[in-house]
Amino acid sequence: MLLNVSYNDKKIREKIDNEVGKPFTLKERFNMGGIGSPKLFITETSVEIQNLLILDNNLNSCNIEMRPKGIIVRFRSLLETYGLIIPFYKLTIYKGDFAIYSIYRDNYFIKVKSDTKAIQKFFKKLLDYKADNAPTSIEDL
Repeated sequence: MLLNVSYNDKKIREKIDNEVGKPFTLKERFNMGGIGSPKLFITETSVEIQNLLILDNNLNSCNIEMRPKGIIVRFRSLLETYGLIIPFYKLTIYKGDFAIYSIYRDNYFIKVKSDTKAIQKFFKKLLDYKADNAPTSIEDL
């Protein structure tokens, strides 16, 4: 779900909370060592997101916020902030070429550079959290 999250709208906040859960508490954030990613530079996106990004001439970047049941990928275009809301059961992450991570949800995708240790460490933390909190699969029974 791609949403404009620039404004503090109660309906949009409720949609996000229903999809990926309410934000972590301060204590949980501290225990996890942070829930946000460093600045990620976008290399490629799906058509809908690309149409938003080409509206301005700024460098295309985004960041990821972890939530209890998913992630939010936020990026800016013109003076608006957009969020790609991805619950864990729809989240797919691929480690592609040399330093590229691909983040997928249905027909949306964002490919980002992962050329620093901090970015790679964040993706490892994200994948570990997803694995630890996934519901029990049939193969595990």
